[in-house]
Amino acid sequence: MKMKYFLIGFISSFFYLYSTYASTVDTVNVFSASMNKNIKSVVVKPDSYNRQQDQPVLYLLHGYSDRYDAWIKKVPSVKELSDLHDIIIVCPDGGFNSWYWDSPIDEKYQYETFVVKELVNWIDENYNTISSREGRAITGLSMGGHGGLYLAFRNQDLFGACGSMSGGVDIRPFPNNWDMSNYIGKQSENPDYWKEYTVMGLLHLLTPNRLKIIIDCGTNDFFYEVNERLHKELQYRNIPHDYITRPGGHTWEYWNNAIKYQMLFFSEYFKK
Repeated sequence: MKMKYFLIGFISSFFYLYSTYASTVDTVNVFSASMNKNIKSVVVKPDSYNRQQDQPVLYLLHGYSDRYDAWIKKVPSVKELSDLHDIIIVCPDGGFNSWYWDSPIDEKYQYETFVVKELVNWIDENYNTISSREGRAITGLSMGGHGGLYLAFRNQDLFGACGSMSGGVDIRPFPNNWDMSNYIGKQSENPDYWKEYTVMGLLHLLTPNRLKIIIDCGTNDFFYEVNERLHKELQYRNIPHDYITRPGGHTWEYWNNAIKYQMLFFSEYFKK
């Protein structure tokens, strides 16, 4: 009987804990002067938001062919994680296939400028944020995993921590995929762009301990090999980073699990 009452009490406490999560979700329109259009983003505010002056922000990027509300719709635990760690989460629309670049050949695709200048400024002006690199992190999945590292490596004055989940961290093995050539030209004709606009081409920008970095990829993922190469190159360059691999593919089931590890990582960074 004691075990029965213990289980009842545990289950009741569990459901009470999760029923008390009260994060709120805003859908906002942010004007991009660089692209002359409004771009939607989701902003998840933890329940503690009204009780604290300033809070850290995690920019959470979606993948290829998705949009600003993908994380909220497909990973319900994102809202719970915002509450659990007292972190504001911002999910911007990164276009169908922008890879979060400022395209050198298409002026309509200026998504680096949008995220790191226009959106970050707008969020800091309209929400109670820690508006310094110590209170700002960025990560994402797939195309957004590339974006999380790419934008952080290039903007270390803005982000103190960054991550990638199943990220396309080296685009060069995929010259005919995801219409990337529409925005940086064909690899055969523009090899310098294909090096400059990929995460693997930016490692010279890193110095040990400047950024807190977490990388996560499933062993059955088609991006697994490029993530392995990135991990080894970071080791070679003595750049500290957390690297997680486990069975799994390029799926929402995998990312539903991965985001929990990454949120804990960023929470620990913000606390320090």
